[in-house]
Amino acid sequence: MDILYGKNPVLEALRAGRPARKLVLARGVQPEPRLQEILDLAAARGIPVEASPRRRVDDITHTEHHQGIAGYFHTRAPLSLDDLLQSAHDPALLLVLDGIQDPQNLGALTRTADAAGADGLVIPRHRAATMTGAAVKASAGASEHVPVASVPNLPYALERMGEAGLWRVGLAAGGDTRYDQVDYTVPVALVVGSEGEGMRPITRKRCDVVVSLPMLGQVASLNAAVAGAVLLYEAARQRGFGAR
Repeated sequence: MDILYGKNPVLEALRAGRPARKLVLARGVQPEPRLQEILDLAAARGIPVEASPRRRVDDITHTEHHQGIAGYFHTRAPLSLDDLLQSAHDPALLLVLDGIQDPQNLGALTRTADAAGADGLVIPRHRAATMTGAAVKASAGASEHVPVASVPNLPYALERMGEAGLWRVGLAAGGDTRYDQVDYTVPVALVVGSEGEGMRPITRKRCDVVVSLPMLGQVASLNAAVAGAVLLYEAARQRGFGAR
């Protein structure tokens, strides 16, 4: 069971048809269109809505930033890498995250992956952020529409992607090639490393090319979510921003 919170995450989970046991609504929340749609969808699907003191919603979500709404949703079925590869469009566009630790960055990257038309995310099963309520909230509900494959061995998964015909493009400071000098119109997997250390050497070895972003100011790097967004949108630009 997953506890999702915030108007957009709860609404997008309901729009996506994710089964829910119940919703919890803080008393005194002001009505507005998104909340009304949540209540209408819950009523149409027979999902009970429990009115509770706001403090109880704080306790359920472990945060005060829930916008007065939370829901007990059934966990999405796990997705394998092969499932993701089979469902990807042609040419495929996958985002691979090597040890992103911050749920905010995971959520932001998921939101950008959805906006840029990516086919899905590949994340490690261990020592990395997962799609918790905080990550879903940071994605503004986009996580409900982006397939996510959790893999036990990321280097092996990258080898499998290469065998499937994907060009593996890693992003790292000091990469050999500028990010906009690579062809992203072919099937591609974009690899973004962790916030502090970037890609692990074992991951970097599995990339066909490692690209970098030009840094014109005084700081040496960008936030992982921002850097990943630049790469995703360069791929979308080269592909003509085609609708999926």
